[in-house]
Amino acid sequence: MRASRLLNVIMLLQTRGRMTARQLAGELDVSVRTIYRDIESLHRAGVALYGEPGPAGGFQLLDGYRTRLTGLSVAEAEALFLTTLPTVAADLGLGDALVAAQLKLQAALPEPSRSRTQLVGGRFHLDAEGWYTVPDEVPHLVELAAAVLDQHRVRVTYRRWREPTDVERVLEPLGIVLKAGNWYVVARDDRRPDLRTYKVGAVLHLEPLGDRFERPADFDLAAWWREHLHDFRGWIRKGRAEVRVSAAGRLRLRDLLGKESADRFDATASAPDDAGWVGGEIPYESITHARTELLKLGPDLVVESPAPLRAAMAQAARAMADRYGEASHGS
Repeated sequence: MRASRLLNVIMLLQTRGRMTARQLAGELDVSVRTIYRDIESLHRAGVALYGEPGPAGGFQLLDGYRTRLTGLSVAEAEALFLTTLPTVAADLGLGDALVAAQLKLQAALPEPSRSRTQLVGGRFHLDAEGWYTVPDEVPHLVELAAAVLDQHRVRVTYRRWREPTDVERVLEPLGIVLKAGNWYVVARDDRRPDLRTYKVGAVLHLEPLGDRFERPADFDLAAWWREHLHDFRGWIRKGRAEVRVSAAGRLRLRDLLGKESADRFDATASAPDDAGWVGGEIPYESITHARTELLKLGPDLVVESPAPLRAAMAQAARAMADRYGEASHGS
């Protein structure tokens, strides 16, 4: 812990130039007295730094005391800073490690690379979450990530959507995936040889097991996930709803129903009628799921077919009207 802090002191001074003991203490979340002890330790270790008293003083490395990260272009350094997601690192328990790594990278870069990466860090922010979703709580994510790296089996209690809802599984976790703000683990379980995905937020309890499993040598997580998504989309959204959407509804279609639905609608869209309404297709998973999704557009969407979905939409609309009618009478 102390060795890491001493290194961070050097990196801070190398990156930012002169800093006071109070500034260093604030950055490293330690006392000023601790910083003075660290500076003394660095002196004894032969680190070329010196201090100047007074309001404009502080500690500073001697000119030329610097390490260089060779072979890294400005564009490559910028790309490294763009690929780091602070929320992702924090979820995985690596938030402090990410900050330290960025600091070390900046300190090792020569000018002008360092200035450019500082601009990237302050002017670009990556947010992997969807607009209309709230990410699941993932209290067992760090444990699952450790099991993936260490290749250890885990016993989990998992909540699924069908009965029985809470089941126990022994998993061999092969990879962790972040998709649209939600975490998934790709794993084999003790009941079948094929790989499956489990939503990390649905893991209610986790017990690390001592036994180690052998990871398939040819397993490619990114390639497997791409194939899984392709198969999943083809299987899960086989239904096609014929709908009409108003001009206002079309402006909100992509945000509320997603890219796949919007692209399918655009590809099948008819010419607008005199009122600006356009007909087209929307893919859907089930009648229940489609009703919930299509109601997001309210009166700006009308289902023409299939008949069961149209009936489900009408039933939902009548129930809502009845509820609001009851509320009006009650007031």
